[in-house]
Amino acid sequence: MPIRHRAAVLTVSDLGSRGQRVDTAGPAVSALLAGAGFEVVEHALLPDEPEQIATLLSRWADEAGVAVAVTTGGTGLSPRDRTPEATLTVIDYRVPGMEEAMRAASLAVVPTAMLSRAVCGVRGQTLIVNLPGSERGARENLTVLLPILDHACSSLRGDAEESAGTHGRLQGPS
Repeated sequence: MPIRHRAAVLTVSDLGSRGQRVDTAGPAVSALLAGAGFEVVEHALLPDEPEQIATLLSRWADEAGVAVAVTTGGTGLSPRDRTPEATLTVIDYRVPGMEEAMRAASLAVVPTAMLSRAVCGVRGQTLIVNLPGSERGARENLTVLLPILDHACSSLRGDAEESAGTHGRLQGPS
């Protein structure tokens, strides 16, 4: 499968950033992205500090030019869970359909999915996606988005063939 887009993966975890927990969600997300044809060019592990998260997401979008930046962690109700707030400070607009699709699919698996505050949005030509911090939750949520992720990134970069009347129907190769 040819590489079409560059990706970055950020794990947000106080314990992980202090070396007190092994990050399994970040590597799982990277593997799923790579398997879907994305080149994962950046990885990071930060504490639940909104300013640090926002700064890194901005840098990845503005300077590293990644097509998709995926975060894992910090999307729940804990007082330290602030990844969505950090994301909201850097995006130009939200993509609520992606958020809704992830929550709906997760809710079919586990009732606590309704507590997710994950945000999906766009900064410039970069799609930013928040995933849960557990490896299982991150995998399940990203799997929901994978069928449209390439198309979404291509659309943001002006590469997708858009035609009137498709309204979300994916176009096959010519």
